[in-house]
Amino acid sequence: MTQAATPSPPNLAGLTRAELQRALVEAGVASTERARMRAGQVWRWIHHYGVTDFARMSDVAKETRAAMAERFVLVRPQIAERQESRDGVIKWLIRFAPGVEAETVFIPDVARSGALCVSSQVGCTLNCAFCHTGTQGLVRNLTAAEIVAQVQVARDDLGEWPTSNENRRLSNVVFMGMGEPLYNLDNVAQALDVISDNEGIAISRRKITVSTSGVVPQMRALGERTGAMLAVSLHATRDELRDALVPINRRYPLAELMAAVRAYPGLSNARRVTFEYVMLKGVNDSPADARALLKLIAGIPAKINLIPFNPWPAAPYECSAPEAIEAFAAILKRAGYASPIRRPRGRDILAACGQLKSESEKLRASARRRLTSPAA
Repeated sequence: MTQAATPSPPNLAGLTRAELQRALVEAGVASTERARMRAGQVWRWIHHYGVTDFARMSDVAKETRAAMAERFVLVRPQIAERQESRDGVIKWLIRFAPGVEAETVFIPDVARSGALCVSSQVGCTLNCAFCHTGTQGLVRNLTAAEIVAQVQVARDDLGEWPTSNENRRLSNVVFMGMGEPLYNLDNVAQALDVISDNEGIAISRRKITVSTSGVVPQMRALGERTGAMLAVSLHATRDELRDALVPINRRYPLAELMAAVRAYPGLSNARRVTFEYVMLKGVNDSPADARALLKLIAGIPAKINLIPFNPWPAAPYECSAPEAIEAFAAILKRAGYASPIRRPRGRDILAACGQLKSESEKLRASARRRLTSPAA
């Protein structure tokens, strides 16, 4: 008769304030009357100082620290692989559980300091034609704690504890990694609450951007629940092409998507939407496409990120020629839109936009190829 596995102690590192407070009371570590105060102390040690050892919580009574250490843990997920590109981009393959891995990317020298691209799912269901992640089936949603852990892992590596607004390298968070954030909105919203808390990691909601491929029914809820900046993976200006590039368009076509963008809570010249537009040679990169884009977004406070296509093995597209991208950008700029051309970063480690894919999935695919290949 096999013995049931002993459940792991709860990990406090990714809980919300309310969850942390409740956990301390239920474990008998804090009374109901003192739970808010005690949770505030522990919260600050976890999210401001980044500690992973209860013994370091010097303003908490020694016996309370010991009680917490008996009942809880403060652990990070396993870093299965760390890669650093020639241009300073860092990519971590983070293993949350056996077979549950996601990639997280730090891109230095963007915005005020640097941006962390976090994943919201392991794999993806959207199957966007130009995206490597889309070739991996969905494994599962990431929990709020697992999303927060990506920020914690990055700050561990960058040496950015305790939180400081001075000389911070990681100043922005973008939900542009693996997965569709609006298919995991509850966990994304909860993680965003933790990341933006002023007594912890303290990254302003104005510096957190959530990207969607167009999950129209959840877009208003995203704005109302999180106050995050909105990015939309657009990539085409007519339904026939977007149906092929971004298949969710078949469910929520451009007219519905643009109506949802215009209704996004807080949209203004100070809180512009970002349209992401990957440049595909001979597909969507003509001057006529640029003029169609201007017509589509007319009246929307926006900027357009032009993204040179980042190749991946067996990709069906090529990147537009530099002169085609420049000509496209010039048309948008003459119309008054900021249209930066995103410089490809981390291509040599497959860390650029659209290139992320779990290493476990790559290895499984490699093993399948070996099994199905004829013997040498």
